[in-house]
Amino acid sequence: MSQLPKRLLSIDMLRAVTMFLMLFVNDADGIKNIPGWIGHAKGSEDALGFADIIFPAFLVIVGLSLPFAINNRIKKGDGPGQVIFYILTRSAALLIMGFYHVNLESYDQPAAPILQALWAIIITVAFFLIWLDYPETLAKNKKNLLIGLGLVTLLVMAIIYKGCDDDEIAHGMRPGWWGILGIIGWAYLVCSILYYLLKGKLTYLVCCWVAFITLNIVCHSLIPKGKLWLIGDGSSVALVIGGIVISSVYAYLVERGKTQLLWATFSAIGVLLLVAGFVIRPHAQGISKIHATPAWVFICSGITMLVFELFIYLVDVRGNKNLFSWIRPAGTSTLTCYLMPYFQVFILKLFITKYPAAINTGAAGLLRSLLIAFVLIVLVGLMEKKHLRLKI
Repeated sequence: MSQLPKRLLSIDMLRAVTMFLMLFVNDADGIKNIPGWIGHAKGSEDALGFADIIFPAFLVIVGLSLPFAINNRIKKGDGPGQVIFYILTRSAALLIMGFYHVNLESYDQPAAPILQALWAIIITVAFFLIWLDYPETLAKNKKNLLIGLGLVTLLVMAIIYKGCDDDEIAHGMRPGWWGILGIIGWAYLVCSILYYLLKGKLTYLVCCWVAFITLNIVCHSLIPKGKLWLIGDGSSVALVIGGIVISSVYAYLVERGKTQLLWATFSAIGVLLLVAGFVIRPHAQGISKIHATPAWVFICSGITMLVFELFIYLVDVRGNKNLFSWIRPAGTSTLTCYLMPYFQVFILKLFITKYPAAINTGAAGLLRSLLIAFVLIVLVGLMEKKHLRLKI
């Protein structure tokens, strides 16, 4: 495997900015009288909204980080069984959380014994109990008790769950589209196992990237709605493996002392991805996040690639480590940040509270969303100091 440094601060900062923007666009969803380009493009549109760029960027960042995490496990002396177990447990955590979140969408409040908002808050608390980064000073029996309490809570919430879809047929919890965390979980599982089995060899990783991109193109041109088990139309795994390739290219150039080629290489890859997206756009269902089209994959990968290159220069080369210190917790406790809005949104719903029209419309509404994103990250930073952060 290529020798990467233990950590790139540029990835942490890119992750922090992406998480901040995710919090912002999610909170801004529903604000009236704001420019349409800020939100998601509709499924019927051949278009790309600002919000449509955030999730694929996060998938690319998962790929950027993945080689660092696995290589660090290997350097610590973990054998194949330990590494695979690490991959499986991380994937399982994301899939479980995604599974519960996607079932929130079809929660049948009239039939269920508790309010949807209360159910959402309880499962989020359970997530913290199970996957909290407990301090080493905490007694093992206390830690196991808290984890067990979280597991039992999730089981009880699954038992009492009542769902109902458009067909009005009542049902229990069941997988749907797996949610944001679930999609990340499946893509991480496939790509991390591939990276480990292929021993991080760049040539093989590039072949995998090409294969997943080809699958995505085929599923949106030759075989509409075609999908494979685990990887679907290949879009999410293509985004993640693309990030892995970029990290591996970085390691390859650094290893050989060819860092002067870094800028030309990264710029060329980013621009080529953008060009490929616009070239294929008319031939494979246009640009669409909803349908995860090849143009969307290419263009979002290219944008993220070029922004990452900028961050390498600003943070790793120029040493501006405090450039994004105001949102740093979003890059170091990202999963915690992602879950915080579930408390914010559902506590408001529980007490039947809505934002006043004055801060739910236009520029004032957008300012509110920016402020909420910042406040949530500040809270996560305070929680970090108290060891209240999730770690999977």
